[in-house]
Amino acid sequence: MTGALPKHRLDNLARVRRDLAETIAADLPPAQDAAPLPWVQVAPGAPYFVTEDGRPWTPVGQNDAISWVEFEGLFRRRDLPAVEAHLRWLKAHGVTCLRLMMEYAQVNHRFLERPAGRFVPAMVQLWDDLFALCEQVGLRILLTPYDTFWMWLRWERHPYNVRNGGPLQHPSELLLCGSTREAIKARLSFAVERWGGSGALFAWDLWNEIHPAQARDTADCFGEFIHDLSAHVRALEQRLYGRSHPQTVSLFGPELWWRPHLPLKEPIFRHPDLDFASIHIYREGTIDDPRNTIDPALSMGEIVRDALSEIRDGRPFLDTEHGPIHRFKDKKRTLPAPFDDEYFRHLQWAHLASGGAGGGMRWPNRTPHVLTPGMREAQRALAAFEPLVDWTRFRRRNLNEEIVSDSPAVRPFGCGDGEQAVLWLLRTDITGRDGRVRADAEAIATTLRIPGQAPGRYAVTAFDARAGEVLGTHEAVAGEGALVFETPRFAADLALAIRPA
Repeated sequence: MTGALPKHRLDNLARVRRDLAETIAADLPPAQDAAPLPWVQVAPGAPYFVTEDGRPWTPVGQNDAISWVEFEGLFRRRDLPAVEAHLRWLKAHGVTCLRLMMEYAQVNHRFLERPAGRFVPAMVQLWDDLFALCEQVGLRILLTPYDTFWMWLRWERHPYNVRNGGPLQHPSELLLCGSTREAIKARLSFAVERWGGSGALFAWDLWNEIHPAQARDTADCFGEFIHDLSAHVRALEQRLYGRSHPQTVSLFGPELWWRPHLPLKEPIFRHPDLDFASIHIYREGTIDDPRNTIDPALSMGEIVRDALSEIRDGRPFLDTEHGPIHRFKDKKRTLPAPFDDEYFRHLQWAHLASGGAGGGMRWPNRTPHVLTPGMREAQRALAAFEPLVDWTRFRRRNLNEEIVSDSPAVRPFGCGDGEQAVLWLLRTDITGRDGRVRADAEAIATTLRIPGQAPGRYAVTAFDARAGEVLGTHEAVAGEGALVFETPRFAADLALAIRPA
């Protein structure tokens, strides 16, 4: 990504953040020696995640990079206490998961191998420390072996380039070259053997943004490539640990719409070796360059619904990248924080209520690459909602188009399984001149009809999605075929958790 600050400003920012981390650490409980984290797995019979001891676990987090300001203290162990304080602060704000790449190729000193096949001691130590800290704090990592975006852009520097002693002439053959495949599997083997026994590893994103350009503009090899990496990792984990972590492969989502003639959906949504499906949700114009905070939510709901329709076996789905990438990377503009906070919050609730696991994982696309305090509060609010639903038994289907509101000013996002339901209601009639929803608007109520709920009594819990607080619970009764009830009055948006009374 672009938009780096001058070095003196980054140094000042680093000092400020270090002081802030120390202040935060002083206000948090002291670190405790914790038992090893239980591994995460897909919930049996439900499209969500649980720990191996049966507790629900939801990925609430974002994309991070080992060279960004909040993690720069890891390299050569420059400031491990500041990193630990930051991780503990994330944990206190409901964050459960970080998506990270083993190397971040935008800078020269974060290559995991140099030359190819030789693992850099400083980088290995960095990852040793990070896994140990996450184990201690109680956070987990969604790990992917390469940052394929910067690998491509900075190919002249990458250790896999033949000019640097590597196996590959050009990244347009990343998925096709046999020697490169062996190098990829060697890296994965190293990671499995060194960090794969840790419960701090949530899952493997075996390949970040698999792309036709990496296979001479074809997707015909995707299935075989995924199978080879998946089988290799799973067999090694089974041999070493007697079990394996969940696996996925991510895709730059717009490729599904730009290249409908290519066989992209089968390997991403239905590959038999993968445990959950993942795409990066960058809808043109609404999500990648937002003008208001309503249209991005509508796009997120539509895309999640479409993704779930492609999944045949009930596996979980989660967005593992979203954000204003076009506004930031191409237009060189950073969204104002108040607008960005609401945009972020709307996207995460649209993702969750539409049937995604968690709130999706933002790529910061800010200068520097950090989430704002308002986004952290939004994550904490989402985490506070999670206990209101029994995710281990929630066999949801998307109901965005089936739920009916008697108010045309309210757009419902929702999913349900006949017993439970999760809804998020968004006002669409009160957008201010700045593109945000006016929270000071006169509150309204609406009557909702949720089809498919079994006859019986239900507890409807209203939740303030901004403040992260339960507003109250009332009872509603479903007749044949639908649950109909009136909501509490709300100004801008409202979340609802519905369970049998």
